[in-house]
Parts: sequence; structure tokens; C-alpha cells
Amino acid sequence: MSSERRAWPTRDVLRVLAIIAGFYITLQVLWVGRSIVLLTFLGVLFGIALSAGVDRLERKRVPRALGAVLLVLGFLGILVGLGAATAPSISGQMRDLKTQLPEAVGKIQRWVKDRQEGVTQVLEQVAPERAGNNTKPAAGDTAGQKATTQADEKPSAAGQGIGGQMGGIARYLFGFFSSTFAALGGMLLILFVAIFVAVDTRTYEEGLMHLFPHEARPRAREVLGATAAMLRRWLFTQFISMVLIGVLTGGVLFAMGIETAIALGIIAGILEFVPIVGPIMSAVPAVAMGFLDGPEKALYVALAYVVIQQVESNLLQPLLMQRGLELPPVLTIFTQGVLSLVFGFMGLLVAVPMLAAVIVPIKMLYVRDVVGDEVQLPVESGKDG
Repeated sequence: MSSERRAWPTRDVLRVLAIIAGFYITLQVLWVGRSIVLLTFLGVLFGIALSAGVDRLERKRVPRALGAVLLVLGFLGILVGLGAATAPSISGQMRDLKTQLPEAVGKIQRWVKDRQEGVTQVLEQVAPERAGNNTKPAAGDTAGQKATTQADEKPSAAGQGIGGQMGGIARYLFGFFSSTFAALGGMLLILFVAIFVAVDTRTYEEGLMHLFPHEARPRAREVLGATAAMLRRWLFTQFISMVLIGVLTGGVLFAMGIETAIALGIIAGILEFVPIVGPIMSAVPAVAMGFLDGPEKALYVALAYVVIQQVESNLLQPLLMQRGLELPPVLTIFTQGVLSLVFGFMGLLVAVPMLAAVIVPIKMLYVRDVVGDEVQLPVESGKDG
């Protein structure tokens, strides 16, 4: 046998370099247009959900294009009707929330500073007095004075740190909600992508099938169908949870006498779309507003949010997600953290559905087909509706 290694032909080297260069350019393009990519993913997600209703209307001999438009117009009509009925109170409460939230943050800062100063004074009173009438302070006294000075400065620094963090959260939330033009453009993109996907689902499905060899296409169709069914159910569950949590939160805060209860309920409902992290983010402005009436009211508001989330986790979710996808909490938080660091708030929005879209193929193609372990997907427990 010859010990000489056969050199790669120049054509193969050029092909590999072209593939690497193409992959690099694709990544760069995706990174530049990452916002469009994430919005398109949301549009596909909503299109998958919309296609279920379009399929039902098609069975009643309603053309798919007409069915999709009717469903979208009906949904938008409901939103416009609700908005028109509650627009004055909602807009007023949103303005009040934006103006009163800085005041609430300042009150929290002063409260924390007062508590820390009180602790420092108690420690100073119980500290033993040093004996002697030396006019020149000893080294220990100098150190004690320095420690006292530092202790006096720490409350202010700590209070400013808390105030800065909460102010940053407020700017983060309202910066997202107040960018009207960008939000409108994003919603229009999501809307049109959803309609096109729902109207002509088969075209996009066949396009994906061209990426697989002929012998692998039946299995690819199964995986694609299971993933689409899972995303559809997850989105339906999230929508119901958003409505229920928004109404429940707004009602509880209104009963507690919080002036901006409706606005905070809307924020809680919207952020419910982001599991685990969203409820925490929605509780921050509500607790801050509770501080306007005192720390006791803020504590009651925090307890109310905890109770509402317990009801949602132990009652609503088991009822709504009987056939849904159970994602490991640690993996969910990790995915949300990574995507939010890389893509910002949009990454946080799409983290869970992206994770669900990855988990289903892994379970079907690797755990079941390669490893040989039998895993039961919720969509296989019955025919998807």
C-alpha cells in the first residue's frame, strides 16, 4: 500500500471554501436582519395557528384566502371594539403610569435608605464606647470613623442602585410599548406573513420537503406536522392564559385600590406570553405603584401577583395544557436568557416557541429513532384539532 496521501483536487477545495464563505455570509445577513427574522418567525407561528381555522372554513367550502382574511378581520374587529370601549381609561392610566412610576421608584429609594440608616444608627448605639480622653484618635477610632462614614454613604449608593435598576426596567418596558411606529411595522409584517402562511401552507411545506432526500420525506412530514401541531396548541394555550391573567390581574389590582389597575392588567396579560420571566417583569411596575400608598400596599400587591401566578401554574396551565408540551424550566430559562442577551426583547418573546420547535424534532428523530427510547408526544395522544 502506498503511504502517500491523496491530495484534494482543486475543485473540491474550492467547493469547501465556497460552502464556508456562503455559510459565513448567510450568518452575517441573518445577524443584520435579525429583527426581521424574528418577526417572520412570529408571523409563521401565528400563521400555523391561523391555518387551523382556515382549514375548518375550507371544509365548509370557503376559499382559503377569504377564510384567512375573515378570521383576521374578525379578530382585529374584536380588538378594535374592546379598545374603543376602554380607550379613554386605558390611555389615561398609561399616562398616569408613566408619570407616577418614577415617583414610586424614588419613594422606594428613600424607603430603603431610611431602613439602612436606621440599622446603622442601632449598630452605633450598641457599640461600646472606647475608654480614655485622648484628644488624638487612636488607629481603631480612625478606622471606626471611616467605617461609619462608609456606612453613611452606602445607603445612598444602594438606594441609587435600586432606583437605577428599577428605572432601567421601567424604561425597558415603556421603551418597548412606546415605539409606536416600529411596533406598528412589526405587527403588519407578522400579520401579512401569518396570512400568506395560512392561505398557502402546502406550498411552503413542499418547499421544505425539497431539502430532504425522497426516502426521508415521509418521516420529515411527520416531524413537521407534529411540530406545527405542538406550536399551534402552545400558542392557543398562551392566548387563553394572557386573557385570563390580564383580566384577573386588573380585577385584583382594581379591588386593591391601585389607580392604574387596567394598564397594569394589560401589561400583565401581554407579558404572560413570555413564560417565567414575563410575570416577574409585569410585577415590577405594579409593586412600585403600590409603594405610592406605602410599603404595606406594595407587599400586598406582590403577594397578589404570587397568588395569581400560583393559580395560573397549578390550575389554569394543567387544564389548558393537558396535551401541551412540557418544557424543562431550567432549559426554558436558559434559552430565554441566551436569546434575550443576543437579540434583546424580541429574543425573549420567541425563546419558548423556538425551544418547542427544536424539542419536538429532537424527541422524534434522535431520542426515538437513534437512541431507541420510546417517548410519547402530547400531539400523538389524539388527533390534533
